[in-house]
Amino acid sequence: MGTVTVNSLVTDEERAQLLANGEARAAAGDFDPMPVVKLFTPDAHATWLLAALDPADGDTAWGLCDVGIGMPELDTVRLSSLASIVGPRDRPVLRDRYFCPARRLSEYARLARANGSIPD
Repeated sequence: MGTVTVNSLVTDEERAQLLANGEARAAAGDFDPMPVVKLFTPDAHATWLLAALDPADGDTAWGLCDVGIGMPELDTVRLSSLASIVGPRDRPVLRDRYFCPARRLSEYARLARANGSIPD
């Protein structure tokens, strides 16, 4: 597999929306957006629904993180860290090009906690 870069994880349009959401999240304590991008490992059952990007560093993303152990949580993750992850079959983290959010992040989180994983 080729090397994954941070730029291959999110499009320019998604990055702009994530940064705008990051600014809105910093300004509002009860921020509950629609996720912007879904990232996943095709061979390790990990999924990230990212909704915001810290405008201060442009690397720290916030969203629903499910590393595949049945405990999904709202948390932060660095895009640069995700770009370096490979699963057991050397498959990198990929962007779900067909992801279209159906609910707000809090609802994804509620369902994920109830089910032990992020619902499709």
